[in-house]
Amino acid sequence: MWRDLRARGRTALIPYLTAGHPTPQASLDVLRRAAAHADIIEVGVPFSDPLADGPVIQRSTFAALQQGMTLARTLALIADARLERPVVLFSYFNPIRRYGVARFLRDSAQLGIAGLLLTDLPAGGDPQVEEALAGSPLDLIRLVAPTTPASRVATTLAGARGFVYVVARLGVTGVSAGVAAELGETVARVRAVTDLPVAVGFGISTADQARQVSRLADGVVVGSALVDRLEREGPAGAELFLRGVRTALDEGAA
Repeated sequence: MWRDLRARGRTALIPYLTAGHPTPQASLDVLRRAAAHADIIEVGVPFSDPLADGPVIQRSTFAALQQGMTLARTLALIADARLERPVVLFSYFNPIRRYGVARFLRDSAQLGIAGLLLTDLPAGGDPQVEEALAGSPLDLIRLVAPTTPASRVATTLAGARGFVYVVARLGVTGVSAGVAAELGETVARVRAVTDLPVAVGFGISTADQARQVSRLADGVVVGSALVDRLEREGPAGAELFLRGVRTALDEGAA
């Protein structure tokens, strides 16, 4: 997929949506709408202690949990959506541990889920789990932050697959007023040690910011701003926002 995108000069649009938010039915609706504009869809598994997330995604997570959303129901939602786009699960490790790692990998593979992004599993943090993931069809997608030293970047990406998720700024997820000045340096450190595509997320709030990031990255992740629009304007408003981001990315590549 990434090779085809590069050949077409297209930057991947990767929307993040919390499973089950704002309601299970609306979540199903917006996932299907997102597929019309996205290249990859990132689906967040609700968790009670989302330490890496800011207030917008925390609200979405808690709302989904209150309506009974679980990892099992997240997988069922993805199955019902029948998305014709690669799906990456964004999760903390505890829901997967409770579900059972082997069971999770089996069920995810059966659904055709492309990758897994675990915010609280650093490289080398659990060799047994990392080995299980390496032996599965799921790509283990690693995060690199602006504070990650160059020596650690190589270690972090040693077993990475799919793409590298570069965190655009320090802190938790959320909207921001602009693109961090150090982003180019962070992306350069990543590209120096891997040929994997680079997607940038955390704090990309507007179509113009997405266009700016596309000059540095192969993919752009839009999360909090999209979730916020979904809360305020429903699935149709969220789709309109995504359409604007898609247009900005395409115009930036022209």
